[in-house]
Amino acid sequence: MSEVKQHWEERYAERDRIWSGRVNPWLADVAEPLPAGRALDLGCGEGGDTLWLAERGWQVVGVDISDTALGRAAEETARRGLTDRVHLVQMNLSESFPDGTFDLVSAQFLQSMVHLDRERIFAAAARAVAPGGLLIVVDHGAAPPWAPQHILDHVFPGVDEVFAAIDLGPGRWERLRVGSVERDAVGPDGQPGVLVDNLIVVKRLSTD
Repeated sequence: MSEVKQHWEERYAERDRIWSGRVNPWLADVAEPLPAGRALDLGCGEGGDTLWLAERGWQVVGVDISDTALGRAAEETARRGLTDRVHLVQMNLSESFPDGTFDLVSAQFLQSMVHLDRERIFAAAARAVAPGGLLIVVDHGAAPPWAPQHILDHVFPGVDEVFAAIDLGPGRWERLRVGSVERDAVGPDGQPGVLVDNLIVVKRLSTD
């Protein structure tokens, strides 16, 4: 087992559920008005975003490195009767990438304390966007105010730095939203706070 896969398997083994199961708010904000099509959810975890999209008619490929996370996503997919709209794939995105093109490619907080080849992943993500489709990338722009000190001391990349690292490759793209955004949140002990995110939404206009 690779170091990256072991890291995430151990993380998911800590609790029966790691994430809330709710859709990431910026994905919902962007995708809610869109017509359903084909979507690719990179780092889908336990399936919150994948299932939200599927419930709205999307055909979704959810990709994650963790078999444990994907097992939980598969159970919830079956429970909700969405197996005809969801295809879950175990994959190390730093080494390989799903085939095909998609109307929406989403990378929500695709950040890791162990190796993650984000430049390679984002370049492949851009190539996977069909003409007229969207690429949405959301990153942590700063540590949560309730994070431990070593996380608070970490310097997160700004939105311009993240955008510059996304190799959109050949083709014409429209920048729909590229900026730092804030959202209200509640910490693990119920403490209110404001989170800072990097939000990048671009639309592929053509492939040449």
